[in-house]
Amino acid sequence: GGAHQECIKFQPDHPYPGFTDFVKSHFTRGVVTFHTGYLFRTPPGWSLMAMGPPNHVKDGIQPLAGVIETDWLPFPFTMNWIFTRPGTVRFEKGETFCFIMPIQDKPMEAFQPVIRSMNSNPDLRRQYDVWAEKRSEFNALIFKRDPEATKEAWQRFYFKGEYPEEIQAEAPSHHVNKRRMKSPKVGV
Repeated sequence: GGAHQECIKFQPDHPYPGFTDFVKSHFTRGVVTFHTGYLFRTPPGWSLMAMGPPNHVKDGIQPLAGVIETDWLPFPFTMNWIFTRPGTVRFEKGETFCFIMPIQDKPMEAFQPVIRSMNSNPDLRRQYDVWAEKRSEFNALIFKRDPEATKEAWQRFYFKGEYPEEIQAEAPSHHVNKRRMKSPKVGV
């Protein structure tokens, strides 16, 4: 993580033309820069969030996240990772180094966060208390290694879009537990 580009050394398993243009220490100080090889464009008002692969931990290095205004940007962006300690890190062939997600970031400026006591909304307070009680009971069963709870492994209220109440309220019709984007088109 030194102050110079040569403080980080890169080595491919096999000779690869353009390797030094694909990955380098552009920003120095422990930052590894990957070039995606693509110029991304999005419709007006849409940007891309670039980050490491979700729910993936990589020992010794951490992805940096950023929002890129790809609705106007006429050049590619890079994906950066930073070492968390001295050492060697390996990226396997085919391993994801950049995850992108389209977002409408401009409307976020219209949001005004408000902090309130949950007690100001009695229905929400009741729903939360029911969930907290069921979660506490379930965790106690897991701790006791109850066979049924252990087989279930985790409560799926959110995954299923269900409320944890005895008398089930109707699940929200707009709940989505897995998002799937269309495959990219090649040259149009």
